[in-house]
Amino acid sequence: MRGCMNDETQLKLQAYLDGELPSAERNEVEALLAQDADAKALFAELGNTTKALAGFEAGIKLPESREFYWSKIQREIGRQPAQTQRPAPLFAERLRRLLVPASVCAAAVIAVAIILPQLRQQGVVLTDSDDAGIFTYHNYEAGATLVWLDYPAENNFADIEVDDIFDL
Repeated sequence: MRGCMNDETQLKLQAYLDGELPSAERNEVEALLAQDADAKALFAELGNTTKALAGFEAGIKLPESREFYWSKIQREIGRQPAQTQRPAPLFAERLRRLLVPASVCAAAVIAVAIILPQLRQQGVVLTDSDDAGIFTYHNYEAGATLVWLDYPAENNFADIEVDDIFDL
């Protein structure tokens, strides 16, 4: 709704409501209020907010004048001791500040040294199982795995037809 109205116009409406505008700008704002529905709505909202907040300020009275209150704060600030400069860090602190990042870098280098040789493998792995009749071949680059069962033809596996394998 107020997306087309810029901040300056909104501030002028607030100043008009507070009676702080010079006569030339006051006439501009009055013309704007007569023409723009968004400006009217914002002006009404600002007026309602001002009325709602007016009751909160009426009962608050400070026990002392504003100048006296701020002079107390200024005196208290003057009483505070001037802050001294911090001494230069000790050798141990400097060493610690150097060793912490250096140890992180060293750990990263060690991790890369361990992982990098594993990444350079060809992607082919041949593994033997405990059973001497089974060999597994993995080719990670091709995404293929071959399991070779080296059993004699007399066992139960030799009687299985190819069609039976796909029906399982």
